[in-house]
Amino acid sequence: MRTTEKNKKEIMSIKQIVDQALKDGFLTPAMESEVGKICDSASELSLEEYMALDRLMGALLEGEVVSMPRKQFINVMEELVLGEAIARVAEIEQTTDNNLDIGDIAAYALNRLPPLYATTEQGATYQRQRAREELQELISHQVRSAIGRYLDRPESIGELIGTVGKGGEITEQISSLLQSHATDYEGERSILSDSLL
Repeated sequence: MRTTEKNKKEIMSIKQIVDQALKDGFLTPAMESEVGKICDSASELSLEEYMALDRLMGALLEGEVVSMPRKQFINVMEELVLGEAIARVAEIEQTTDNNLDIGDIAAYALNRLPPLYATTEQGATYQRQRAREELQELISHQVRSAIGRYLDRPESIGELIGTVGKGGEITEQISSLLQSHATDYEGERSILSDSLL
């Protein structure tokens, strides 16, 4: 019983969220998400909830409350490791019959490298340059280590990084990795280039 009561207390009502937003002057993505969940799960909102939502809309329109945007994060290290892994794997596959899993190799190397996050194209450019100047040797070393590990025991590298199964085309693996980590990246890049023109 106590845990149920405690969980009920931790979940904020629409009115509490609106009161908090009015007090703070901003609506966070988490608060917005919680309001959305409440509205989606409720079969019908109460008059108090409708009034609270109306107050929130008015405050947003008048600028009393600012809605904080969700940030997209780019881990530039993923791009650099993928590029290095693709180049090394291509060399190996041209001279041998080995088929290497780019995703496993990249994940193994990434787990041993620091992330380099950016939220804008300018930040990503800075992080790329920094990595090329300061970390390229470390990136190459970790990719070589991952490939060596994969060639020694291809079945165990997946266990080390938490993946299951092998196979698949290299282009599918690369495409999947890039799509999962570069959402809205093209849109952000075109907005930035438009603003620079």
